[in-house]
Amino acid sequence: MLKGSVMIVMMIVYVSVALIAVAFTVLVVYLARTLRSVQHTLDNVANTMESLEKQLKGITAESTELLHRTNRLAEDIQGKSESLNTVFTSVKDLGESMQGINKSIRKVSENVSSQAERQSDQIAQAVQWGNAAIDLWTKWKSKKEEKAFKD
Repeated sequence: MLKGSVMIVMMIVYVSVALIAVAFTVLVVYLARTLRSVQHTLDNVANTMESLEKQLKGITAESTELLHRTNRLAEDIQGKSESLNTVFTSVKDLGESMQGINKSIRKVSENVSSQAERQSDQIAQAVQWGNAAIDLWTKWKSKKEEKAFKD
């Protein structure tokens, strides 16, 4: 019986070892499938990262070019702004010159006007003296003619 029981125990051990081997095989198969799936996912991630890296290089190049263009445009605008500053300065100087000319013309006009007023008084006096002289001469002539008639 001992022999029979040892055989049963041995058979149980063999069956257990066989079950462990089958379980280990199933575990290895599923582990291999999982690792293949992980490998496939990692390949996809690597491809995606490579694509993103290429896109980032393109974006970086475009951003750099855009930055250079923006800097050139800013320099151009600065130059044109400085050119306009000289134009505005010239216009300001011209306005100040015109203002000075207007003041001079105003002064000359005022001087001419005041001189005309002073001279108009003198002309009026000269005309009055002329009229008085003509009246005196006319009276003197008429008295002389009267005297000549009387004589």
